[in-house]
Amino acid sequence: MNKVIVLGSLNVDTILKIKRFPNPGETLETLDKSSAAGGKGANQAVAAVRSGAQTTMIGQIGHDDLGKFMIDSLQNDHIDVSPITVNDTVGTGTATVLLDENGQNCILVYGGANQKISPEDIKKISDNIKNSDFLISQFETPQNATKAAFEIAKENSLTTILNPAPASKIDSSLLTLTDLIVPNETESTVLTGIKITDEKSMIETAKAFSKMGIDNLIITIGDRGVFYSTKEKSELVSAYHVKAVDTTAAGDTFIGALSSQLKKDLSNIKSAISFAQCASSITVQRLGAQPSIPTLNEIRIAEKNYESVKN
Repeated sequence: MNKVIVLGSLNVDTILKIKRFPNPGETLETLDKSSAAGGKGANQAVAAVRSGAQTTMIGQIGHDDLGKFMIDSLQNDHIDVSPITVNDTVGTGTATVLLDENGQNCILVYGGANQKISPEDIKKISDNIKNSDFLISQFETPQNATKAAFEIAKENSLTTILNPAPASKIDSSLLTLTDLIVPNETESTVLTGIKITDEKSMIETAKAFSKMGIDNLIITIGDRGVFYSTKEKSELVSAYHVKAVDTTAAGDTFIGALSSQLKKDLSNIKSAISFAQCASSITVQRLGAQPSIPTLNEIRIAEKNYESVKN
């Protein structure tokens, strides 16, 4: 069983279902409203634990009811929340998700306590990091905190996974501490300037990331599948084609599920990708972020069903 520790955001999501996205200045009626635990970090931790990994969460919440809600939600999934700290000056992070009838979404995020976690906070929980196999982080918490965590990880032979979302300029010293980077096609283009159009552009992107100091790359490209590149091989893995209801947390499910199956040397990267794609295909057929993330048993059943259809 992989031991996965996730440094990242903890948000309470408010999901507003709408027929279509509004134009500037336009007011639209919402069709439905719901709330759920979310945040890219928390979503990835939930995906990891439900996929079979022993999982720990590093993050920060506000001293409020929303923070308590997040802690209770993670504990319900048997995630170790002991490294999560409480900030008395700002509130717990929130996200408002606009979801249209085609399952596409736009998300507005209030960072709150997520943006206050510091390298000093990370150093205090270094033992939690040392006792793990994989460390995952994203960009909904400060990069200097991620760098501090990755430094501890590399000193203790962990495999580091960076999900550069939302995309922004990356500290070059953080890249040298990253074993595997996992952007989607939009984030990849922002970071490299190379538009993902075909497999040739994906290979060029891999070369660009290699020049930045990262030799292992996974790009998620929606219903076209996933492209991966390592020193040994690069390949496009086809997606599972399903009817999407809500794409929220699809990428987070992929990363969390991937970490639950991946070997530390990445030698089984293709089979781990296939497993993670299966998990993500289940997520997009359901509503909400964490409520939509499947369990290991659900993923195994879906894998068998997909295989039987193939044959």
